[in-house]
Amino acid sequence: MNQIIINDTTLRDGEQAAGVAFTLQEKVAIAKFLDAIGIPELEVGIPAMGDEETRAIAAICNLGLQAKLLGWNRAVISDIKASIACGLNRVHIAIPVSGIQIATKFHGQWRVSLQKLKDSINFALDQGLWVAVGGEDSSRADENFLLDVALYAQEWGASRFRFCDTVGVLDPFTTYTKVQRLVSALTIPLEIHTHNDFGMATANALAGIKAGASSVNTTVNGLGERAGNAALEEVVMAIKRIYNVDLGIDTPSLLELSQLVAAASGADVPPWKAIVGENTFAHESGIHAHGVLQNPITYEPFAPEEVGWERRLVVGKHSGRHLVANLLEQHGIFLNSQETQSVLDAVRHQSVQKKRSLTTEELLNLVREQRYSHATR
Repeated sequence: MNQIIINDTTLRDGEQAAGVAFTLQEKVAIAKFLDAIGIPELEVGIPAMGDEETRAIAAICNLGLQAKLLGWNRAVISDIKASIACGLNRVHIAIPVSGIQIATKFHGQWRVSLQKLKDSINFALDQGLWVAVGGEDSSRADENFLLDVALYAQEWGASRFRFCDTVGVLDPFTTYTKVQRLVSALTIPLEIHTHNDFGMATANALAGIKAGASSVNTTVNGLGERAGNAALEEVVMAIKRIYNVDLGIDTPSLLELSQLVAAASGADVPPWKAIVGENTFAHESGIHAHGVLQNPITYEPFAPEEVGWERRLVVGKHSGRHLVANLLEQHGIFLNSQETQSVLDAVRHQSVQKKRSLTTEELLNLVREQRYSHATR
């Protein structure tokens, strides 16, 4: 676990999400932020796209970042040349390995696809590049063929092999079994790349790590094609808090990074999104709020400050008297039990009407209204 490498692909697979298009300035800002918080590897884009993409990748290459930078390529020599032109010295070469993908992209001619892979690796190595190979749609590939491809990639000089659950069809148990089989047969490191089509991208990424994968692909906010990828913030915090392994990443900056990528992608983060959603450390229900007021770990797996948040206690339909009284006392308002219940009843009614929790100012207005009502009776 201590040797796990986060290879973040927000700038490649993340940007491939439908409707997302980063500007050069946004790609540079995201790359700099990821580097600053300690992400060791970045997949920065697809050089073969040309024009703005190559300018952005070249700009990132010129930043002098500590993170190692990779470009994504097909098994096509012109793709490798495009990566070199951007200033990259590390390339990822993707090759389809499932029958479905090979039939679609190579008309079922798997020998042709392997030859293209061999030629691409040889060319890249001749240019002095570090090479990783990715098995596209590994999860649906014939396991013997997948193993053959991985062993060929290793024999031909690849330094890492990527197992891709391209359409997110695995569960953690199957992921573990498939990854472990590859890890036991290879001498080069294995990378796990997961998608979230069934909501299991992070779980599958962790299963891959447990099975021996030493590198994991992530994207900020889980951004990515269709339902997205394994979220950087989820994978990092799960490794840190569930497995008690600190990867040296500045986790208090995860919230700011999330907000940067959300703004650049034009995709709001759902309030209930793990780690970075605004409700992650918000407490409304009476039982939960009462417990947190006495001891935060009652209903929090870790302190909010660890990921850049502050705890929020909010009043709404599910609140109880302890929470209402506590919030009012913070503003110098002390009510008796009957008064507190009266305010709570009003809070619950107004929360249902507004379809949300109430702001502090709305709560204080309710108290003023209650006092005015009693005073005029």
